[in-house]
This record gives sequence, structure tokens and C-alpha cells, in this order.
Amino acid sequence: MNHDSSRDLYDRALSVLPGGVNSSVRATRPYPAFIERGDGGHVIDADGNRYIDYVMGYGPLLLGHDLPESVRAAVQSTMSDGPMYGAPTEIEVELAEFVARHVPSVEMLRFVNSGTEATVSAVRLARGYTGREKIVVMQGGYHGAQESTLVAGDSANPRPSSPGIPQSFAEHTIPVPFNDMETIEDVFATHGEDIAGVLTEPLLGNTAGVMPIEGYHEHLRDLCDDHGALLIFDEVMTGFRVGGLQCAQGKFGVTPDLTTFAKIIGGGFPAGAVGGPAEILELFTPAGDVFQSGTFSGHPVAMAAGLETLRYAAENDVYDHVNQLGEELRGGITDIVAERAPGYTVLGTDSMFKLVFTRAGSTDVSETCGAGCRQTPDCERFARCPKTGADVENAETDRWERLFRPEMKEQGILLTANQLESGFVSDAHTDEDIEETLEAYKEFFE
Repeated sequence: MNHDSSRDLYDRALSVLPGGVNSSVRATRPYPAFIERGDGGHVIDADGNRYIDYVMGYGPLLLGHDLPESVRAAVQSTMSDGPMYGAPTEIEVELAEFVARHVPSVEMLRFVNSGTEATVSAVRLARGYTGREKIVVMQGGYHGAQESTLVAGDSANPRPSSPGIPQSFAEHTIPVPFNDMETIEDVFATHGEDIAGVLTEPLLGNTAGVMPIEGYHEHLRDLCDDHGALLIFDEVMTGFRVGGLQCAQGKFGVTPDLTTFAKIIGGGFPAGAVGGPAEILELFTPAGDVFQSGTFSGHPVAMAAGLETLRYAAENDVYDHVNQLGEELRGGITDIVAERAPGYTVLGTDSMFKLVFTRAGSTDVSETCGAGCRQTPDCERFARCPKTGADVENAETDRWERLFRPEMKEQGILLTANQLESGFVSDAHTDEDIEETLEAYKEFFE
């Protein structure tokens, strides 16, 4: 493939954008493909190269790049009426009503503009509701570019994970390993009266899609109930992708106190939300005293795109299709690495997937995890399947980024930037796309 135009654009970008990009995850080696347009389940770059796209905007594009006519019409009609007003519109009420009808834990929502803004607001709300300051987060989880969750270390020694964040912020955050029941019990035994909430992704989407072990979320739910803390599910990535319209909380059968949304809820446009019971949500201003506001919140174009995307998904068997394709893709990759790289692990569920270059020794793949790790205790691979964010971070990251992803790109398969970020299947992908992708995987592992 020729990449001259992308290289030249990156050279120009380096002069006017820090690192040549506007989001750090886009800075792939040696330089990113600059995308010119999307086409269904594909993207075409500035050099005319065509790729099967599994980035899908890092999750928002459930329907792919070509919006169905109903979604396109809603967006165009809303835009033609005016870009925005700084006043309420009916469409934001309709989207809130749709979400509240389908997501088990949600009675009310506050719309915001991004996943980061949603989690910032949820953390503030949890602290305001409980009168407490400490937030428990999962090591390897990601909740946006906010000071309260950009924290590394462990429960005894939390520290900022980025310069520019005061240590005093980290002192109110307690990082624990995902899937570690003993550590979270110890944390509540020590800090229970000070914990405002536990903030977790239902599965670690920003760490390759590590699934919860059986009973883990139920255990979090019980600990929060016993100590008066709130359980907060970050469904920015999983919301309306994993578990369909009920989201991951419906799939796993656990009801959080607060849920954060973004990505699909805006239908490809910038939008986010915090949802939960009216008793808690009404603490937000102006109903209550916990300040939250935003000029572009409930932007009518984003609300229209989100509502029509969800309506289309509900009425057109979208989840059956994308989940089937996801199963085929994970299953095919599992078969390939079982024969050629048995030490590697396939993660993900529904329409999410990831191949992780785990370092564990070779073992046969049992039927229990035939299409991605399910954390099944009687599976032969259970002990070595990634359980925490650290397990993924300790995998062969350089080999994945320097060899695997560039080779897949040259074969016309566009994957997310690194080994940590999940990949996504859309309704616009086809069986032929899956077959072509699996052939590319086979060629790499030959």
C-alpha cells in the first residue's frame, strides 16, 4: 500500500497539533492513516487505501459508517432547523424516555457531551449524595481524562498517572485489581465509611475486554449496599453494545446505582449521559445542589442521532447480527491461534473482540472458551486467562503494536491502536468481511 499522503499530512500535523493528533490513542506507529471517508464497514484513507474497519470510532458506530435513511433524515432535519439553542428541545426528552424504558437502573438522565464529562459528573454526584470523598476504581480501567480516575498504584499507594494532577487528588482514589474479591473486601474493611462509590466498567473494555469472574459484580453490589456506597457502572463503551438495549448491566444481571453512557448514545456525535434513580439524579442542579451544567449538553443533533440509532437497532435485529458476527470473528481467531499461537488469548463478548499476545505457556483450547475467554472456572485455560488490567498490560505489547497491527493494516484490516483497546463489529460488516479478516490473521500466523 502507498501511504505518502498520510505521511505528508502527519508531517503537517506535527507542526500544529501536539504529537500530530487530537487524541493520544491515534498516534500509531510510524504514523496514523488519515481517513478521508467511511463506507459501510470500511474506511478509505487519504491515499485511497481501503480497510475493513474494526475501530468504528472506538465504539460509537454500531451501525457502521453509512447511516440508515431514518437516522440520516433525523440528523439532517434537526440540523436544518438550527445548530443549537441553549434551550431544551423535545428530542432530548424522547431520548431520555427511550433509555429509561430499556435500561434497568435508569429513571432519569442528565445529558452531557462526552464519556469523560459523564464520569466526572457521576463521581461528583456520588460524593454529593453520600457526603463522602473516596472513589474506588479498577487498575487498568479507564474513565476519561479526569483527575479523580487518572490514578495509578494500589490501595496503599495511589499516585497520579499523569503529570499535572496533584497528589491530593490521588489520595481520594483507591485503585484495586479487577476481579480480586479479597482486595476489595480489605479496602471496604479499612475505608468503608469514607467510600462514596465504586466505579468500574462491567468488563474492562479499555484493557482488551477482560470479563468479570462469576459473582464479582454481585460482590461489589453487596459491599456497596453494606457500606452505604454507590455502585457506578461506566457503560461508556458497553452501553447499547453489550447486552443490547439493556446494556451490560442487563446482560450480567446486576443493577448499579449510577450508569455513565457515551459513544452509541450519541449515534456517532459527541454526547454522554449519567443515569440512575430519580432520588439520586435530582441532586443535580437545578433540582438539587450538586452543580452540573454544559452549554452543548443535550445538543439536538446528537440527541436526534442517538435516538434514531437506538430505534433502528431495536427494530431491525441489529444486535442479533452484530453479535453473530462477533461470535464468528472471535471463534475464528480462537481456532487460528489454537493451532499456531496457543499461548495467546481471545477476549471480548457480543460485538467486541481482541486478540491478546499473552505470555503464558502453550495449552490446548477447550470448548468452554471456544469464542473468547468467559472466565469459566472449569475451563482448562481459566488460571491463565487475563483477570486484571495488569495481566493484559504484561502481554507482548511491542510485538502486537510493531509487528501484528502494521501487518494487518497492510492486508487491509484496520485495528485499534494498541493491544489494550477493544475492537468493534458493526451492523455494516458482512460475513465476507469476517472471512477476509480471518484469512489475514491466518497469513500473519503462518
